[in-house]
Amino acid sequence: METHVASGATTIASGGGLADRYAAALYAHAEDANALDSVVSEMESLGKIIAASADFRRLLESPLIDVQQALRAVAAVLEQEGFGKPVRDFVGVVAANRRLKALPEIVRAFASLVAERRGIITAHVASAHPLTDLQRQQLRARLIEAGYGNVNILEQVEPDLLGGLVVRIGARLYDTSLKSRLQRLQYAMKGAA
Repeated sequence: METHVASGATTIASGGGLADRYAAALYAHAEDANALDSVVSEMESLGKIIAASADFRRLLESPLIDVQQALRAVAAVLEQEGFGKPVRDFVGVVAANRRLKALPEIVRAFASLVAERRGIITAHVASAHPLTDLQRQQLRARLIEAGYGNVNILEQVEPDLLGGLVVRIGARLYDTSLKSRLQRLQYAMKGAA
C-alpha cells in the first residue's frame, strides 16, 4: 500500500484538492485489494473517533509534535481500535507526508467519494436541536418524495437556527429555519418603511 499511495502523494503535495486526491488514492488501493467494504467501514469509524476525541484532534492538528511521535501515537490508537492494515498504512503515509492536520478533511472527502461512486446523495441537515427518530424518518420520506431516492443524511446541530431545518443537497439549499424567516421578515419590514 505504501508505495501505491506514496506515489500518488507526490502529486498531492502540489496544491488544490489535497483531501480529494488522498481519498481517491485510498479508494483505488482498497478497490484493487478487494478490501473496499472494510476500508469504508473503518474510515467511517475513524471519522467518529476524530469527532469524539478532542485529544486525538489536538494530536492531528499540533505542529509541535514530531512526525515520528505523531505517527507512533496515531498508529497505536488505530491498532488499539482494531483498524486493518490498509487504513493503518494509509494514515501512516498521511503522517509521513506531514498531512495529519488534513486527516479529518480526507476522511470527509473519502466518504463523499464513496457516496458518489455508490450513487448515494448526501443531505447535510442543520437543526437547532438533535433530530428525533421520527423527524429523521419524516425527513427521509420528504427527500424521497422530492426525487432523492438513495439519501445519506449528515446531521449537525446549530443552536443559532432557533428552530426548523437547513438542508443542503449539492448546490441546492432548503432553508426553513426560524432564524432565516425572522431575517426575511426584518428585510420586508425595512422595505416597507
